[in-house]
Amino acid sequence: MSQKRKPLIARNFPSAKEEVQEARRGIPQPNYDQPGSAYRLAFDDSEFLLREELRPVRMQLELLKPELVQQELGIKSTIVMFGSARILPREVAEQKVEQALQSGDAEALKRAEMQLSMSHYYEEARRFAALVTTVSTQRHNPIYVVTGGGPGIMEAGNRGAYEVGGKSIGLNIVLPHEQHPNPYITPELCFRFHYFALRKMHFLMRSVALVCFPGGFGTLDELFETMTLIQTGKSRRRPILMFGREFWTRLINFDWLVETGMISPGDEKLFHFVESAEEAWALLESEYDMNPGALDCDAAD
Repeated sequence: MSQKRKPLIARNFPSAKEEVQEARRGIPQPNYDQPGSAYRLAFDDSEFLLREELRPVRMQLELLKPELVQQELGIKSTIVMFGSARILPREVAEQKVEQALQSGDAEALKRAEMQLSMSHYYEEARRFAALVTTVSTQRHNPIYVVTGGGPGIMEAGNRGAYEVGGKSIGLNIVLPHEQHPNPYITPELCFRFHYFALRKMHFLMRSVALVCFPGGFGTLDELFETMTLIQTGKSRRRPILMFGREFWTRLINFDWLVETGMISPGDEKLFHFVESAEEAWALLESEYDMNPGALDCDAAD
């Protein structure tokens, strides 16, 4: 009887996963398998990996994990959606107004009415994400919505993609007051970061546009970092769309920055104000070839 021939291409050494599994079910070593022992495999030793000196390795891992997953899933182009975690869905904001009316608290009513007014942006973010996801699924290189993974505008972005049957990405961050991922993120694209800097890199590495809704410090941080990278030539130019002209022009006097020489004439053209999902998409279509089947270059280059 002829022997079964061996495959020409095979692993010469066990994988790291196999080594860990073997080590965990191996013969117990009473003198070494105990707390404080250095006997564990280095890559299976969480105490070792969390040492201060291993920060460069942890940063590398945090860069690599989302990168490899997105490569494996063929994700090349994203649209990043930023905005406040505090902006509520309309139905929730309406409940807040009703509760405030019943309480008779004038200040609570004023806050609730403002929340209801701002909920318009939640609904517009949801519509925009749905529009991006629906249209881009017909492309050779689909565009995926990516958000910070939390509530508010982030939830609206992931929700819009989810409701039309698309996938979307959530880049969550560990915070002192824990941020929980919203339920609309695609599970295999729900990442968690410790380092803000590496999270920011992943926001921009594949992005073809930044879409910014009203928000606070975190939103402003991401907005101005992106504009600075483009202004200084560290990053290629890409559309920056800011929803809500009234909000942004009351918050930041861009004309005054030009007049006082703090930015150069023309820098105020790094972004566009938009009011609706359709207006935002039309601007993107004027910037990129959005025809079905068009071959796109790698947005990460």
